[in-house]
Amino acid sequence: MFSAAAPLAVTADQKRELELLVRNGSSPQKVALRCKALLLAHQGVANTSIADQLKVSRPTVLALRAAFAKDGLTAITGVRRRKREAKVLTPELETRILDTTLNARPGDGSTQWSVRTLAAHLHVSRTMVHRVWQRHDVQPHRVERFKLSNDPQFERKCVTLSVSIWIHLTARWCCAWTRRAKFRH
Repeated sequence: MFSAAAPLAVTADQKRELELLVRNGSSPQKVALRCKALLLAHQGVANTSIADQLKVSRPTVLALRAAFAKDGLTAITGVRRRKREAKVLTPELETRILDTTLNARPGDGSTQWSVRTLAAHLHVSRTMVHRVWQRHDVQPHRVERFKLSNDPQFERKCVTLSVSIWIHLTARWCCAWTRRAKFRH
């Protein structure tokens, strides 16, 4: 499946420091886990096996190996940041969220936007959409007027339906009235 990785190059001082951090009872658990992963990688254990033993993902092991090769021991104890940056709420983005909320409809046949569907549509976080809605007091689930259907023929269908229902009910009432009249005599 994956090709075996070469054993990780670790100096004697680094190895001693890694083992010390693993055995030290006051080391944070994530630091001890990283040290164990690096020691196993130094022994030549495959990345997949390391991931299985330590209950982490293979990409985590690969990222740890790369960070150690680049930064040394500071990669273990230092704070690691993700590579992607969070989107910032700019006035243009806020205007886009409001315009989409108020002037467009979701493409999935829904009648209004939810926080999650709008966030997915605009590729922003749902908390960002929620904050904009709260700031501008937008509540798309509360519409001004109730509309039963978007069908342009809806009123004509309702009139036809109500006439047929009226005829049916009138016929039933007449039959029931005549049956009662027979028994009255």
